[in-house]
Amino acid sequence: MAFDFKKEYKEFYMPKNKPSIVNVPKMNYIAVRGKGDPNAENGEYKQSIGLLYGIAFTIKMSKMGDHRIDGYFDYVVPPLEGFWRQEGIESGIDYSRKDELEFISVIRLPDFVTKAEFDWAVAEAERKKKSDFSKAEFLTVDEGLCVQCMHIGSYDDEPKTVELMHEFMAAEGYSLDLDEKRLHHEIYLSDPRKCASEKLRTVVRHPVK
Repeated sequence: MAFDFKKEYKEFYMPKNKPSIVNVPKMNYIAVRGKGDPNAENGEYKQSIGLLYGIAFTIKMSKMGDHRIDGYFDYVVPPLEGFWRQEGIESGIDYSRKDELEFISVIRLPDFVTKAEFDWAVAEAERKKKSDFSKAEFLTVDEGLCVQCMHIGSYDDEPKTVELMHEFMAAEGYSLDLDEKRLHHEIYLSDPRKCASEKLRTVVRHPVK
């Protein structure tokens, strides 16, 4: 059976729908940076998703071709994630000003994928798909101490969950630690094209100290 990050690391991908404190280890990602409203039909965000999955599946299918990645094991491609920020917003993001959003769209990489293997996958994806994947980068993030919660419902309703998270962290003796490097983080466990908005499941995570 293929290794599934969501099942093997439930504390990071499947938290309960009430806030908790978690210490997130260093992880490597395929990443694409951009800005603008994520709902824009031809915006940078939707373009970033195509780049991420193009590389993610090139790596996953590498065992099927001539290239063999050392240490490869069969796995389920991890879910789409996003790090978000807005200039001047210190408590997260303002969902009424989506055109001002800056993002880093990411998909987690298995630990066996090195920077060299990533570079091979980018070149291979470009060769096969005849597209430019140069915006993609190999990104290492060490989130550390965070408050997180499973949000169930529309993305636009996330502020209610964020408020609960902030109340919880304060009660536990923590304070928010958002800055240019420690960002509002979302992990998308549902496909909005196939799931009613009120049933969407999204892990919301904020750095604390």
